Amino acid sequence: MQHRIVVIGGGYSGAIAAGRLARRLSRVDVAITLVNAEPDFVERVRMHQLAVGQTLKPRPFSEMFAGTGVAVKIAKVTGIDVDRKTVAIASAEDTGELTYDTLVYALGSEWNSQGVPGATEYACEVAGRPGALRLRARLAELDPGRPVVVVGGGLTGLEVATEIAEARPDLGVALAARGELGDWLSAAGRRHLRKVLGQLGITVHENTDVAAVEADRVTTADGRHVPAAVTVWTTGFAVHPIAGATTLKVGGTGRIVVDGTMRSVSHPDVYAIGDAAEATGPGGKPLRMSCAAGSPMAWQAADSITARLTGGSLPNAPLRFFQQCVSLGRKEGLIQVVTADDRARRAVLTGRLAAIHKELVCKGAAWFAANPTFGLPTRRRRVVREPGQVGRISCGRGDLNPHGVATNRT
Repeated sequence: MQHRIVVIGGGYSGAIAAGRLARRLSRVDVAITLVNAEPDFVERVRMHQLAVGQTLKPRPFSEMFAGTGVAVKIAKVTGIDVDRKTVAIASAEDTGELTYDTLVYALGSEWNSQGVPGATEYACEVAGRPGALRLRARLAELDPGRPVVVVGGGLTGLEVATEIAEARPDLGVALAARGELGDWLSAAGRRHLRKVLGQLGITVHENTDVAAVEADRVTTADGRHVPAAVTVWTTGFAVHPIAGATTLKVGGTGRIVVDGTMRSVSHPDVYAIGDAAEATGPGGKPLRMSCAAGSPMAWQAADSITARLTGGSLPNAPLRFFQQCVSLGRKEGLIQVVTADDRARRAVLTGRLAAIHKELVCKGAAWFAANPTFGLPTRRRRVVREPGQVGRISCGRGDLNPHGVATNRT
């Protein structure tokens, strides 16, 4: 019987993991299924561009995984029973269950209203394509001079505010940040950020907590009212609640706790990657939710699954950060060099070169997601047979002896 691997979630992490597994494991021994609610790959890091009317290149999963052996199931995951090893799914046609031997959980995250009154009812978000398209429609309806307030001074908030201000200079764009503008950046990074926002005419409300959202304004914690024909909420992300409804061990934010191989610490047949996983990085700090962390987590999980199924060596590559990339419109950018545990160093890249660098990073991330098998050996490794079965089993470039010990490991 084939070993059944089910990957739920087709974002950066899920797509990369499914493709990498397909490239490394023999189709004779393994059946890989990718479950995703939408039929195409969504470049989440470009949702601010979609929101202002830009057209993004379509990337259908049917084309991405053509010829790889990955079966794509277009359906929504509605539940998981990790004790029965089943995934409940629902589509427009039917509902049902998928049974797995190994589960790769990559459902990612959603926008987080932080429980602020009115945020869910009145604010727009860009955590996914439906939200970005809703914001796009709202912005298109605005007459010149109308105010737009972006709540949240993190990477997403900066990219949304600058993109709107550049695309619609006729609007009054404001940014509300809980702390000081760019307070996690180096001094040079903060200076450049203030310069660009000033050039774009963005009003910045620093050290400002938004306590309520209404149809035409936001109210701050100190009682001020800021006019807002459109409010965009970018104060962080929350993981999909499905994991928290299972017996999987999750952390305080609902992310699945994993070890260094991205394997659940409570259920060894479950791996979690991307925003859904609470993985420890340098200094014992949890890796932040980001594409920068999600891609290497996918590589780590796929290689760990391969190693455990084929008797190979487990990967031991450390997961770390190198830079933070921020788009500031289409013409400006900011690349902040960081330490392994994501603290700012002095070095930054700014201006047009930074914008080009960020664009290459985005294109690279999408390309590797759309070509997840690139660069891996063409000879797939065979799964180790159950104890008691004898005979040599092909392992790509090497062989496994009857004890499951690999020689000439790849």
